[in-house]
Amino acid sequence: MKRALIIGIDHYDGSPLTGCINDANNIYDLMNRNEDGTPNFDCKKMISSEGRINRANLKENIEKLFKDDADTAFLYFSGHGTSNNLGGYIVTQDAKKYDEGVAMYDILNYANASKAKECVIMLDCCFSGHLGTLPQINNSAVIKEGVSILTASRADQVSMESGGSGLFTSLVCDALRGGASDLLGSVTTASVYSHVEPIFGAWDQRPLFKTHISKSTILRRCKPFIEPEIIRELGVIFKSPDYRLQLDKSYEPTEKPLGHPNEKIFAKLQACRAQGLIKLDGEDHMYYAAMNNKHCSLTAMGQFYWHLVKAKKI
Repeated sequence: MKRALIIGIDHYDGSPLTGCINDANNIYDLMNRNEDGTPNFDCKKMISSEGRINRANLKENIEKLFKDDADTAFLYFSGHGTSNNLGGYIVTQDAKKYDEGVAMYDILNYANASKAKECVIMLDCCFSGHLGTLPQINNSAVIKEGVSILTASRADQVSMESGGSGLFTSLVCDALRGGASDLLGSVTTASVYSHVEPIFGAWDQRPLFKTHISKSTILRRCKPFIEPEIIRELGVIFKSPDYRLQLDKSYEPTEKPLGHPNEKIFAKLQACRAQGLIKLDGEDHMYYAAMNNKHCSLTAMGQFYWHLVKAKKI
């Protein structure tokens, strides 16, 4: 059971935004379904074009998100952010001086007290890096196990829009569409950050990733780069992680005798090599490796997946 609360506010009195509802809609579409159309998160969307979002109703919905037991609780916010000497706030439409909106400290408290096994919070707003810190104790992070935080900027930085979308969110969406997936199509919070962070330069806003986890949280499943059944064959074809498989002409389907059982193994080896799981000794092409009786072996990444197969994780 996975649930998500996705919020986008464009309609601020005196300081409207233009891309936050678009961002919320895009995140909703991606988190609601996996790439193959299967259900993913049970999503609830709050956008300012469909009703006024004030401090009370937003805080109520955030509290409900984290209150009950779940496998994963996911919170996304796009809108204005602000800060003062007490910390950061996500700004609601009824914001006023000394009552700016929902305190990031309160959001963290809800997540820390949550019965959900994993909690993921993404904020695309100015000063979002305040989330996960407590100013009164020297900016130390207090995050319970199972909580991950991904923010668009540091605590003292603004968050930029580009082309009708937050720059941070547009990159997160690219990651969720498959840009951050592993070979089996899994997109995790950590892989999203790894996809997003390098694109920002040293002079740009800096996304932050704060986490206290013992396992990776899968946010979305995309089309695998290679079928799991083929990866499982690595544990059969290679007797150990450093095993060197001797190839010969029986593996090559254009050579006689045609229809040799090794031809099916060769096709699987080619699929694995295309994804960087296999390396050749002394040849650049699988065909010549077979014709010249060369060896093939697992790359470091291939050995990683070999161990996953042997541990029955795939």
